[in-house]
Amino acid sequence: MQVVIPAAGRGSRLQPATDDRPKALVRIDGEPLLSYVFDAAAPVADQYVVVIGYLGGAIRERFGDAYDGTPIRYVEQPSRAGLADALARAEPVVEGDFFQLNGDNVLRGNVADVADVHRRHGADATLLVERVSRERATRGGVISGGDVTAAGDGPLRVTEKPADPPSRLAVTGCFAFSQRIFESIDAIDRSDRGEYELPDAVERLASAGGRVETVRLNGWRVNVNTEADVARAERRLSGP
Repeated sequence: MQVVIPAAGRGSRLQPATDDRPKALVRIDGEPLLSYVFDAAAPVADQYVVVIGYLGGAIRERFGDAYDGTPIRYVEQPSRAGLADALARAEPVVEGDFFQLNGDNVLRGNVADVADVHRRHGADATLLVERVSRERATRGGVISGGDVTAAGDGPLRVTEKPADPPSRLAVTGCFAFSQRIFESIDAIDRSDRGEYELPDAVERLASAGGRVETVRLNGWRVNVNTEADVARAERRLSGP
């Protein structure tokens, strides 16, 4: 599958490390963050489609046109208008069903299961999710409704940073999608923070009758946003 990797961000919470490099090139245990994303997606990848923006030329220079023999294609996101916008920028070069892994994830786990479940069930969206503490559920996106949680009443919803989490199933930034996701992105409006949000597109897809599947993470991941996250990722990488 083609793997879309949104990597256009500056990483303002990682300053000053990102004053002269994009977030994707911040060092984790001596290697660029993006190299760990490539490695995590490698089991399903026949091409990487990297969405670049802030200092994107540095990413091109560092990785060139292939990673460990797998071709890389680059697309531009001129302004940071959200993950759904980043995904839409890749639409012209993506054919058929595809994979997405966010460019700030250090992840070790069963990503191949996401592609397998997606294919076997003919899904339109398949989300890798993990059960987290209530406190962590307030710091990211959580999924509820549909038939994906024990309290699966009502339509599927993905709620960003809820003060009162409706579930503790967190999205991990790892997805498989059919081409229908692009129709859903076209149908959503900007959020209150001025961005096109991927959770809104997934909800729109589900409400339009799209088939949404979930896979539980068997492993671990660190979403790298701060220096503390860098340190946490390095501890996980050096552990058993």
